Amino acid sequence: MHNFVFHNPTKILFGQGTLEAIGPETRIWGKRILLVYGRSSLRRNGLYDQILASLRTAGLEVAEHGGVRANPLLSHARQGIREARARQAEVIVAAGGGSVIDTAKAIAAGVPVEHDVWKFFTGKKSLKTALPVITVLTLAASGSEMNSGMVLTNDATREKFGFGHRLLHPKTSILDPQATYTVPPDHTVFGAVDAISHLLEFYLTAADPDIPVQDRMMEGLVENSMTACRRCLRDPRDYSGRANLMWTATLALNGLTAAGLGRVGFPMHLIEHSLSALYDIPHGAGMAVILLGWLRAHRTALAHRIAGLGRRLFRLTESDPLLAADQTIARFADWLADVKAPLTLADLGIAAAEIPHIADNTRGLARIWRLAEYSPERVASILLHCLGSDGQQTTMNRSNTSHQGAPGGQCGEESDISP
Repeated sequence: MHNFVFHNPTKILFGQGTLEAIGPETRIWGKRILLVYGRSSLRRNGLYDQILASLRTAGLEVAEHGGVRANPLLSHARQGIREARARQAEVIVAAGGGSVIDTAKAIAAGVPVEHDVWKFFTGKKSLKTALPVITVLTLAASGSEMNSGMVLTNDATREKFGFGHRLLHPKTSILDPQATYTVPPDHTVFGAVDAISHLLEFYLTAADPDIPVQDRMMEGLVENSMTACRRCLRDPRDYSGRANLMWTATLALNGLTAAGLGRVGFPMHLIEHSLSALYDIPHGAGMAVILLGWLRAHRTALAHRIAGLGRRLFRLTESDPLLAADQTIARFADWLADVKAPLTLADLGIAAAEIPHIADNTRGLARIWRLAEYSPERVASILLHCLGSDGQQTTMNRSNTSHQGAPGGQCGEESDISP
């Protein structure tokens, strides 16, 4: 295990009835608030009224910045920065999923500086200060409620970049599983897939091979994400299922799972960010396809690692590493099919002819994330494995898996059909 520093300053209030604490928790950090949220769903499910009542009861001045969409846009974050400055906001409150929280973080980072906020994402500027961020989570997926990262899509250049800094940790995050009862089945699945992909990125790219503590933790969280997802699909109001999925997604990317691993990378997210930037698909839907393709592309090089995962996760008994790796990938594909996640690029409405364009669009983020080994040529070779297990396009006969041109984005992000 490598040396590491684990420091996560985010205060978590978890469970039923915690939503009413949003006002008092926010009041600690300031009086003038910018409330950031998505489209109509927060109002439909009643959370908007509860949040606003708590903030106003605490004596806070509230300005609003709604309309955050999935795959949150840089242009909308810039509007929020202007609004926050005009209202002299002292605190940014985010009520939504990962896209809302990421937009709130971008606003918090952009208000105090004179330069454009996109310069943080491109590595041209470093973060030195930010407004405090408080969150109310409505979709279990991205982990943004307890980490230092944010992701935006530059709508002018069609680039989707991520940036992280310790000053972007939310001060307090309120996690009430009841706030996720109305999340639709597809977005529930996409959230679970996003959490799993965060864990497997660490699990499969870790520099240190002797990390049993982290391995068992990540394997358990992957298993729980799969199990809890099924429970939520059977009964959307299963409190324990929603609670388990919510806490799993938060733990998957709050820094703890990566502690001691040494250098890790996000090559799957690198590729998916290109997909959702170009085609506006839900991030978790793209991650399902990329996850399977990436595993198939690395089945030989990482056979022992993938096989070990399958033996722990699926109780496989096959001794041959390559065969066990193939069985593991097949089990993941079976689970994804069972929960009606997309399996191929065709399921996303993306043709094989688009692969060179997708691969070329990863250049900028690969440079910023220091993933030089993921050239467009290598990315294209991985995307070929996303055409299906036999290398051919196969479209599943499901109405809810084609997302080309539809509202969607980073799992854990707000859309008009999620809370």
